[in-house]
Amino acid sequence: MQPQLLRSKKTFLSIAAWKVRLTLWGGALLVGLVATFFAEASERANRLFTSLIALSPFLPLLVTPLGLMAVAWLTNKFFPGAQGSGIPQTLAALESRTIEGVRERVLTLRIAAGKVLLTFIGLLSGASIGREGPSVHVGAAMMHSAGSWMKFPPHYMERALILSGGAAGVAAAFNTPLAGIVFAIEEMGRSFEERTNGVMLTAVILAGITSLIVLGNYNYFGTTTAELGGFHDWVVIPVCGIAGGLLGGAFSQTLIIGSRKLAPLMRAKPLHVAGVCGFVVALVGLLSGNLSYGTGYAEANAIVSTGASPEPLYPLYKFLASAASYLSGIPGGIFAPSLATGAGLGADVASWFPGVSAAAITILGMVAYFTGVVQAPITAFVIVMEMTDNHNILLPLMATAFIANAVSKIVCPEPIYRALASAFLSSPHRERESSESETANTEKKPERADMVK
Repeated sequence: MQPQLLRSKKTFLSIAAWKVRLTLWGGALLVGLVATFFAEASERANRLFTSLIALSPFLPLLVTPLGLMAVAWLTNKFFPGAQGSGIPQTLAALESRTIEGVRERVLTLRIAAGKVLLTFIGLLSGASIGREGPSVHVGAAMMHSAGSWMKFPPHYMERALILSGGAAGVAAAFNTPLAGIVFAIEEMGRSFEERTNGVMLTAVILAGITSLIVLGNYNYFGTTTAELGGFHDWVVIPVCGIAGGLLGGAFSQTLIIGSRKLAPLMRAKPLHVAGVCGFVVALVGLLSGNLSYGTGYAEANAIVSTGASPEPLYPLYKFLASAASYLSGIPGGIFAPSLATGAGLGADVASWFPGVSAAAITILGMVAYFTGVVQAPITAFVIVMEMTDNHNILLPLMATAFIANAVSKIVCPEPIYRALASAFLSSPHRERESSESETANTEKKPERADMVK
């Protein structure tokens, strides 16, 4: 027993151990600061775009396509690997142990800076994107870069730093520390390794404290005490679960199939794709009465907190605007737009059940659609519960999330982030070798023809 105590004391006092601890703590605090700055910048971009459309609702028909084309050009020219939400890149980095160069391509400070800048410009252009997924990417990149500089041991570099950075990003972005931990376990970790849990918990706590100090103690969608009445009200659970699972699964399948189909065209003419998608976003925004632009936070907050009744087609408009924004190839996430779409869906379902709490059904719609999209039911009900500070509806949230998850898998068998991560797991070196081999074989064919003649 005494030798073990001595070893523990020696480890605790070790300079190398303290170097690791201080780097991790400093990295987590910095992730929290960047995430809060990102949140403030995103809200500023939303407000500026709202001021723009106040001048004329037709301005986005010009501004949005040009803005998305500019973002696509900047992404391809200076920040390749920054496109999309960033969670697929983070997953690819976690799964790339046998593929050389993946982490060096997608987890750099340059990519992190580009992610923040380009998401800001995308929101400034009216794109229906969020900053929560990008916050995961930024956090993972920052922590991984810190480990590279300090030459951390391999077991830290393999998973712990990437997981902890991603979890810290979620915690600081939503001010939901528990959801950050759950998301890291459910979506990014798959297995909760003992040697990474302390690192991840520390990162989440420090990033969350930083967000709390800077932005104060707030709930993402305010506070609500909405709850379902007797068991006769619980009929809304399967209705919300099925509707959210179907629509969310359809959204994910649209992004997966669309990304794969557009990949060749995206490589050949990225600006053309971004311009067309930007025009679709602007057209949908015009049809929706300017409701489908941006993160959707204001619309969702109004539905949840004040019981506002949106346009009945709002979920469809937000679905289309978010899909077009993502398929344009610009950086931007789908978390916030999915929550907004779910809130609209819940409000529509509430109109079918006039005797049941509309606020409660709205929250169930949020968790159902969000689950349908990401297929991470535990993360979904935890994040919605924390964002609304409502524990009264926990069991209905859980039941709705698991129904939506099962339904979504029928529509979209492959989880969206896992499917999109595969695009980042290909090695450019291998692709180049394959291309050179195909070219060589093509050049040899005429020689063989001459020999036959």
